[in-house]
Amino acid sequence: MDVKDVMNTEVVTCSSETPIREVAQLLKQKSVSGLPVVDGGKVVGIVSEGDILKLLEIPEHGGLWLPSPFEVIEVPLRELLNWEETKDMLEDVGSKPIKEIMTKSVYAIGPDSSIEDASTVISKHRINRLPVVDEDGTLVGIVTRGDIINGLGKL
Repeated sequence: MDVKDVMNTEVVTCSSETPIREVAQLLKQKSVSGLPVVDGGKVVGIVSEGDILKLLEIPEHGGLWLPSPFEVIEVPLRELLNWEETKDMLEDVGSKPIKEIMTKSVYAIGPDSSIEDASTVISKHRINRLPVVDEDGTLVGIVTRGDIINGLGKL
């Protein structure tokens, strides 16, 4: 069985200039966990929910901090200012293009490759989706772990 027998040809995509906020909405609306980033028909990256969630990670602070009596007055004001900066930063992030957070090194496969080959690439590189491109590098479909499992169930 070949990749073309199990791939999805109706691929949800975005361009590298699509704002992060719009990509997040697209993932939700289309009920997909990731999608290829395509410019001029060619795959230039891939973005997943995980890439977007990384934007919300808060760095851990090491050690214990105890305020001095003078800092007790300053801390609420400083925290309020930090919260405002964080809010502004998150609003700014949503308007940035997806190319700033997408994975640029993308594994792809051809439609005539076997599903065993696709499964090997997916497993070896621990990815969930594999763009399917023709000999010119143009996106023609996508194959996921679920597509392969469903294909195997039809054998």
